Amino acid sequence: MTKADLVKIISESTGIIRKDVAVVVDAFLQAIKDSLSQGNHIEIRGFGTFKLKTRKPRVGRNPKTAQRVPVPARTVPTFKFSREFKNSVSNVKIDE
Repeated sequence: MTKADLVKIISESTGIIRKDVAVVVDAFLQAIKDSLSQGNHIEIRGFGTFKLKTRKPRVGRNPKTAQRVPVPARTVPTFKFSREFKNSVSNVKIDE
């Protein structure tokens, strides 16, 4: 599912025109980015939590040359689904 698909589904289920829904979805996603860039975490109850996590420095390997390369510490965004969300999709069958 793409963002456009999401906008279409929300528009059809609420009766709000797609243009307005797209503005709200974009603003929601931007609010998440802005909050994380300020070091905050976002908890959406029943859905999940966006957080920042610091990865430790490590020694990596260049796959072409097999040379060892230092990889510095870095901060990465993470998302953890809520238990309620996990339970709601636990019995879904997926086609592989």
